[in-house]
Amino acid sequence: MSAADETRSAVRDRVHHAKDIDINAYDRHSREAQHPAALAEALKAVRRIPDTPSDSNSEAGYEAMEKPLQSVLLRRRSGTDSYDNSASDTPEILTLETSELDKKSSSERLHQSLSSPEFRSGGKGKKTYVVASDDAEIREILRRGLERERDKQSPVRHEKLRDMVFTRQFSAFDRQNQDAANSPFHGFYVLFWIAVAISIIKMAAENWRKTGNPLGTNEIMKTMFRRDVIVLLLSDGIMCGMTGVSWIIQRLVFLQYIDWERSGWILQNIWQTIFIASVVGLTLVRDWPWTHTVFFVLHGLVMLMKQHSYAFYNGHLSSVYKKRQSLLLKLKQLENISPVNSPSLTNPKVSTLSTSHLAHPPSADEYHERRHSLSKTRSTDQTDIESISRAIEAAEPLDMEQLHVFERLIKWEVDALTDELRGKATDLDHFYPNNLTFLNHYEYIVLPTVVYELQYPRSESIDWFYVAEKVCALVGVIFVMIMISQAFIYPVVMRTVYMKEAGWTVAERFREFPWMLSDLIFPFMMEYLLAWYLIWETVLNILAELTYFADRSFYDAWWNSVSWDQYARDWNRPVHNFLLRHVYHSSISSMRVNKHTATLITFFLSACVHELIMWCIFKKLRGYLLILQMCQLPLVKMSRTKWLRNQKTLGNILFWIGIFTGPSLLCSLYLIL
Repeated sequence: MSAADETRSAVRDRVHHAKDIDINAYDRHSREAQHPAALAEALKAVRRIPDTPSDSNSEAGYEAMEKPLQSVLLRRRSGTDSYDNSASDTPEILTLETSELDKKSSSERLHQSLSSPEFRSGGKGKKTYVVASDDAEIREILRRGLERERDKQSPVRHEKLRDMVFTRQFSAFDRQNQDAANSPFHGFYVLFWIAVAISIIKMAAENWRKTGNPLGTNEIMKTMFRRDVIVLLLSDGIMCGMTGVSWIIQRLVFLQYIDWERSGWILQNIWQTIFIASVVGLTLVRDWPWTHTVFFVLHGLVMLMKQHSYAFYNGHLSSVYKKRQSLLLKLKQLENISPVNSPSLTNPKVSTLSTSHLAHPPSADEYHERRHSLSKTRSTDQTDIESISRAIEAAEPLDMEQLHVFERLIKWEVDALTDELRGKATDLDHFYPNNLTFLNHYEYIVLPTVVYELQYPRSESIDWFYVAEKVCALVGVIFVMIMISQAFIYPVVMRTVYMKEAGWTVAERFREFPWMLSDLIFPFMMEYLLAWYLIWETVLNILAELTYFADRSFYDAWWNSVSWDQYARDWNRPVHNFLLRHVYHSSISSMRVNKHTATLITFFLSACVHELIMWCIFKKLRGYLLILQMCQLPLVKMSRTKWLRNQKTLGNILFWIGIFTGPSLLCSLYLIL
């Protein structure tokens, strides 16, 4: 419920026949564009503090209760925000000098204010409202508005990991996707594959005429299957099995042998470092060809992301579970306390506790929103629940009202934490900690996703004809990629090897660079498209069908991208979701950086991983790919300027120029230097 709704609800409760007040300044969208300092200074001017006595057990709260009651004016004044083009009004609170209002009740004062000249709407849209400072409910609403206004000013650690929404859907080129089948561009998709088939037939005929073999000299195929194929498959199976170490760590965390918030996450990061170092090291020890290396390193990175997501999500839930168990223990202790007859002097007093959230259903989202708000406004780290827990632990005397309110507050927190332990799951077996089973872990390992959730949408059965169709597509695409590489890329690579063996200088090799680049542009463009189709349309859909995984949104229409950030979001949705949850949002919460710095960290980490893959292939650390990928950030900024913001066709042209030239440029640089 927005603050505007809360304000109107309070007014209706206290003034039964007053007309409704439209307080646009407290709408959630407008609040984000307001200037919180103006409201805070106005409160300070009338000696009001954001933490009202009803929400703070500090000495300042009690001093505020002893001050003379004042009435204030809440006035809207126009203002704009650099992050929002829409006009917004900043509330201004002014002290009322009418002493007569202090002699009346809260309802009478508010009713009089509605009918008085002070409540007016000017020609410029300004309105003035009278709010009584002794109205606890109105104060609470104002406080919540102040808390939310500050959300953008001080980044605070969010305890809750970002929820990923998995739904039943198909990939864009899947024949089961009715939207794609009914697309007016479906014929171009069919034409593309017909053109590819004709090209492959022509290449096979040329090879047959020259060598007597449709595959030609077939060096690439020989490289792929010359040696260590069985070793590669066994190593890959062992690597997948070793991910169970992360499951063992989580079992130890649940059994309280390891504290996740202290040593658990450190132990997990140490294991992940050893894991990826072993994966890369094995490719060097075995001296595998680039085909083996690419497959093993990429699969190792996938297993690394899966382990990280599994460990850190369950590690977070272990902290929630521990907190819930602690509150249940306090609730049990509270039931054994006999109330005293006279009002208790034990702190916290009921009047100092915030109970407004009890009107909302307990949920994980409401719980974390409340914790986030309190962490910004409280002068101390001690929350209401912590104060209550201390009082219960000390076995101090409590009266009946305290027992009743304490019980309601603790039960609300317990229910909210239970909701978080449930997550999006509907089956009891998937609730934390029931999900920490051997079978659940390895079921997640084979699912086509790198973001762990307690439960995913599942299909009812396996369509084996669909699996066979995708397997045929898989084999066919690999065959096409080998033919293109053999015909167009392999000769260029061999030419650069000859230049180096013949002792050509760097300057001499650079004179060949433009011709080499032009020879590689179209072959690499085809290989890029086919490699993407091979993984995201065939391999992932095969895994999804075999594992009953119903969310097939592995990519979006990235070919329509008008900027590089859109491309980064759409071309690889599983990895994008991982980076969004575990890098972007985690850096904001744990490192307390703003969203721009978090974006920089995310892009830099992704660039480093891509550069690692290039090092594994070429055994050279040059940083070309890292530099080109980081150059996407200024290009993203440029796409948001007034010259390119609405130029979608131009943006898409620039995007495709980058896709055309990028892979061939990188390969040429690594081959020549």
